[in-house]
Amino acid sequence: WDNADFSRGVGTTFYQEFSTLNTAKPLFVRDVEAKVQRYLRSSYSAVWTLKITWVKAPVYAARTDTRKTITYQAVLTTDGFRSYVLMLYQDGGMQWDYTRLTSTNVLIGYT
Repeated sequence: WDNADFSRGVGTTFYQEFSTLNTAKPLFVRDVEAKVQRYLRSSYSAVWTLKITWVKAPVYAARTDTRKTITYQAVLTTDGFRSYVLMLYQDGGMQWDYTRLTSTNVLIGYT
């Protein structure tokens, strides 16, 4: 995500933490649990979840063009033993033109 450039005042970042060890689980956390269970075919009950949302993030270098933006999320979640990351992109996927980036070895996600 180092290719997002907020230096021109376009776009923003939000985060929300959900600690659900001894509390009722919000719909968002129940949805995350359902996704982990469905994709991994395993039981899962989150005790902590962090949602980070980048809204209208401009591609690096925003100093030349702030029109191409993308909204995406990373959701980190754990049951205290196993941890997962969900990468969520707006409809249509990543819209940045990677051929115009200074580096062309682009990776969406994490390693």
